[in-house]
Parts: sequence; structure tokens; C-alpha cells
Amino acid sequence: MSAEPEKHSEIVPAGEPIQHFQEWFAEAKAREPNDPDAMALATVDADGLPDVRMVLLKGVDARGFVFYTNLESAKGEELAANPKAALCFHWKSLRRQVRVRGPVERVSEAEADAYFASRPKDSQIGAWASKQSRPLEGRFALEKEVALAAAKYALQSVPRPSHWSGFRVQPLQIEFWANRPFRLHERLVYRRVSLASAWTTERLFP
Repeated sequence: MSAEPEKHSEIVPAGEPIQHFQEWFAEAKAREPNDPDAMALATVDADGLPDVRMVLLKGVDARGFVFYTNLESAKGEELAANPKAALCFHWKSLRRQVRVRGPVERVSEAEADAYFASRPKDSQIGAWASKQSRPLEGRFALEKEVALAAAKYALQSVPRPSHWSGFRVQPLQIEFWANRPFRLHERLVYRRVSLASAWTTERLFP
């Protein structure tokens, strides 16, 4: 006789998808051993070729999902040219995934200043030293830039570089995915047609 399939509670829609995300994110921070705030960020380059990399979530509220970067990096330049993005969170320990799609805006100068000031000084120095995504002739060249920036700001606070700021992905779609036995996974998607519109929900076949 075959065993009974494992029973799971259904994904229940919250009033707002950000509330739903924050509940799952709190569980991930409690149970996911490595970087629960890690997310894949997908953008598109000037040739229309998709580009993806891992970044860290640094804030989330009703306005969207925030991360910070060098504005002259590949992702910074791609988002400046085509301000749309997709995110994917995968929490392996919880067997859950969240996907986000929507337009992107720059955070305010005040937000960027406040977050930069909260970073460890070594990370602040790194923001000045790294010419992110540009060719590097060798490790020594990077270490030299770090040493120069460290010496310059050794006895003072480190200001935020003008080329360093943050982006906010403003969701038009957020999909919640939960692993289920026999690949009969559960998918619940929230959608809205504009940032001012109300959210609707829909379940999808796995």
C-alpha cells in the first residue's frame, strides 16, 4: 500500500502581497542559514540580452524592494537605460520561492545617504575603490585603490560617492511558490495593471 502524501497548508492570500512577502521573509531570516536576503536581479542590456546576478535586499515596504549598487556598474547602466527588472528569492531550507517584476526607480538622495552611513567603514572604502564591472588588470590594482581610499579617509567619515546609490523595484507582479510532493507545487500570483491599481490574485498550475 502506498504511503499517504504529505499534507501541507495552502498558501493563503494576505491583504497585500508585501505583507505576504514580509511574513515569508521573517521565516526565512529565522530558518534559512545563508543570506536569506539574497535575490537574483535580472535586467536587460542595450542589445536586449538578459543579464542576471545576485544582490542583497536592503529594504522592502509598500513602495517596493530596495538594493544598492555602483551606478556605473553593468546593472546600474542597464537600469538607467531600461528601468525595469525582475527579482527572484529562493529559500531552499523553506522550499519556497518569490518572483517579482516591475518598473524601477532610484531611491532618494536622503535614503542613499542614510544607508551608506550605516555600512561598515571597510564597505564604504570599497565603494570608492572598486570601479565595478570595469576591466581589472590584476588583484594588486584593486588593493592599491583600496589602500589609497583608506588613507584618504583614515581620519574622517567616508562620504557617499556620487556614483553609488540604490534602486527600488516597484512590483506589478509578485508570485509566491511553495514546494509540494510529486512536483505538484503551489503557485499564487498577485498582479496589478499599474502602481496605482488594486491587486488581484490568481492561482496557477505548477
